[in-house]
Amino acid sequence: MKKYKVMSVFGTRPEAIKMVPVIKELEKCDGIESIVCVTAQHREMLDQVLEIFDIKPNYDLDVMKDRQTLTGVSVRILEKMDVILNEEKPDLILIQGDTATVLMASIAAFYNKIKVGHIEAGLRTYNKYEPFPEEMNRKLTGCIADIHFAPTENAKQNLLKENVDNNTIYVTGNTSIDVLAYTIRDGYTFKEEVLNKIDYKNKKVIVMTAHRRENLGEPLVSICEAALKLANDNKDVEVVYAVHKNPAVQEVARKVLGDHAQIHLIEPLDIEDMHNLMSKCYLVMTDSGGIQEEVPSLGKPVLVLRNVTERPEGVEAGTLKLVGTDKEVIVSTAQMLINDGLEYEKMAQAKNPFGDGTAGKQIVEIIKNYKGS
Repeated sequence: MKKYKVMSVFGTRPEAIKMVPVIKELEKCDGIESIVCVTAQHREMLDQVLEIFDIKPNYDLDVMKDRQTLTGVSVRILEKMDVILNEEKPDLILIQGDTATVLMASIAAFYNKIKVGHIEAGLRTYNKYEPFPEEMNRKLTGCIADIHFAPTENAKQNLLKENVDNNTIYVTGNTSIDVLAYTIRDGYTFKEEVLNKIDYKNKKVIVMTAHRRENLGEPLVSICEAALKLANDNKDVEVVYAVHKNPAVQEVARKVLGDHAQIHLIEPLDIEDMHNLMSKCYLVMTDSGGIQEEVPSLGKPVLVLRNVTERPEGVEAGTLKLVGTDKEVIVSTAQMLINDGLEYEKMAQAKNPFGDGTAGKQIVEIIKNYKGS
């Protein structure tokens, strides 16, 4: 009997992380042939994830170029995906999230009349420039997808408002929560040596990431100045900033935050180091999407360094606070959590609305039923 052929397509580190639980479940299915195709829209950080989780792609499109543009990377993905899809002719492609890889792979599948399953479907800010270009990548992909794996009920409602067929939407939780079970370990030793020297018991460690396109320039300067003030005003605070490789991010971070005893500017961490760092820290300040989902499961407050979020469930649940990029707002909110134990516990103990760690299994069960219909 011919196996149902499912091709998982991803190109960046965040996509790879969130596809891991699905790929691992697909590999267990006798009736499914699992194929992995990476576009390598990002190269080095993607390869870290592939190595850690022992995922060996069947296809590597290797599209990344130095100082690539959105147009250039999108064209390369579309052209190369068309060739692969013609060669393999999968029954279904799986894509995750909101990158150029997601949109271009879904368009290529549409042109070849191949079904599309969209993991993490239905997130919306309804501002097409924030996050840019992710909001429109995700929304346009939703117009093409045949199966929508929504992480939350709110995401499902967004899809229904856009006239997506209710019978094609499944609320599964977010696969990012599943991944924590693979990565966090007692007695973990960090690969990034400086992290092994931090006193997590007696210091209030703030983990920071900031790199989104809309935050480059003055917003990033403001974010870094806020981190500097928090360190200067609190001798028991240490800031760990995993600095994105983008030169525009590196330049600001080193200019504003360099050479401070309480601030550690480090290279982007692999997923094991990052998850274990977040599990030990006091709070997180980030403009990342995935971190907004993961950290609440670890019982840590999250300050979101963005003006809008496509994950409002976390704000409503009390696990996230949307603070934007204004220096004074960031400092005052973080300072409140540093000084006020009740406010801190209120956020730390809020229930994570993004799932229970079984999203990967649920998605594969849905695919098994879908292929039989």
